[in-house]
Amino acid sequence: MTFSIVAHDPETKEWGVAVASKFLAVGSVVPWARAGAGAVATQSYANVTYGPDGLQAMEAGASADETIRNLTGADGERELRQVGMVDALGNAASFTGADCFDWAGGRTGEGFACQGNILVGPQVIDQMVRTFQSTAGELAARLLAALTAGDLAGGDRRGRQSAALLVVRDGGGYLAGSDVAVDLRVDDHPDPVAELGRLMDIHQLLQPRPEDLAFVPVHPALAHVLRDALSERGYDCGSGSGYDQELRQALFAWVGTENLEARWSEAPEIDQKVLDILVGR
Repeated sequence: MTFSIVAHDPETKEWGVAVASKFLAVGSVVPWARAGAGAVATQSYANVTYGPDGLQAMEAGASADETIRNLTGADGERELRQVGMVDALGNAASFTGADCFDWAGGRTGEGFACQGNILVGPQVIDQMVRTFQSTAGELAARLLAALTAGDLAGGDRRGRQSAALLVVRDGGGYLAGSDVAVDLRVDDHPDPVAELGRLMDIHQLLQPRPEDLAFVPVHPALAHVLRDALSERGYDCGSGSGYDQELRQALFAWVGTENLEARWSEAPEIDQKVLDILVGR
């Protein structure tokens, strides 16, 4: 009752899943991923054990194809199941049981697998494949583009309700504290894939990749601008000049209040996007 894509980016060493469905909170059931192990999308009367068990097997060195064969082979209800996996090396595999509701099927390519059931037709998967292969950029953006293409092609023939995006990489989490780089969920919405895109825009602002940061030095003239902007917002910047301790503390407090701490620098510099937001550009 879902369409999804699992994929691996060998350059950034990321694994991810994007999924949408006429199902409440699909992100709590279908997507599973672990840095260095792989990614899993388990759906259609989902056997949720395929997620943790699949990741454990692939982390131990099993391929995606081998893992799916072993898990479905031991499942007496495998003909109702659908699952896609990509392993630690980027090998992908997809399985659709014979009793999954039409239209149901999947396709694999280099580093990805797309699959879905109860779809309007095979064009949903075809469009996802074409879009993923032709889209450049980070893995999260490519996954979201593929999911959007599937949605625009008709998606789940029962309608829309929820969507999710999960991407992992080593140290990719909040302040490098976990491997969860992106974990966004739209649990109940009339246009969940579009809403997922809106959330992704916010996520990229608040949780930027290191390469997306662009710092500019805080010279005396810019320090004056920052002092005025923060003072207008009620922050105590002291009566000094330049990027002194009082201004730095005020800026740090504002950055934390706005959840922009991932864009903070201990050096006398400020991220360009933070500056633009502060001065209202």
